[in-house]
Amino acid sequence: MVEALSNVMTAFGLSTSAGLNAYLPLLIVALTARFTNLVQLNEPWNVLTSWWVIGILAVLLLIEMTVDKIPAVDTLNDIIQTVGRPAAGAILFASNSGVVGELHPGLALVAGLLLAGGVHVAKTTVRPAVTATTGGMGNWAVSIIEDILAFIGTVMAILLPLLVFLTVIFLAIMYFWWRNRRRERSAAI
Repeated sequence: MVEALSNVMTAFGLSTSAGLNAYLPLLIVALTARFTNLVQLNEPWNVLTSWWVIGILAVLLLIEMTVDKIPAVDTLNDIIQTVGRPAAGAILFASNSGVVGELHPGLALVAGLLLAGGVHVAKTTVRPAVTATTGGMGNWAVSIIEDILAFIGTVMAILLPLLVFLTVIFLAIMYFWWRNRRRERSAAI
């Protein structure tokens, strides 16, 4: 029971990180599963540990990390990643939640899709404001921060899943609080 709960919390953290960067969590999970016992991927998810998948993920990660730092191109990337990030979140949730026998695969895929999709929506909502307020000069810094957060979130989801779960809940509450305050200010003007 404790292991199943830990797996779900790990899946929760990994899917959330995928909302910021689709390929970084996938690559870290693939490499961790290939070289350590920290992540055990069941069929069919163990295909992530094959060298050709790892290579493709590395190339896709380099592309995403590069284009996400260029104003206007990052917006196009966010549009394209409206499919990629939620799909990565669904794969990560399903592959790390102990899908076989513990959590229904459909539920796992939907949960990952919603978690990564929610973070992606928040990211794509904030990014145009960053572009507008900095004239595009702040995009690279915000993108680097997002990449760092995705990396830290992924590593922590693997090593300290409960802490990541609580942090994600806290950040979601803070985001909705900030958004509601912003709407109230807009309505007052």
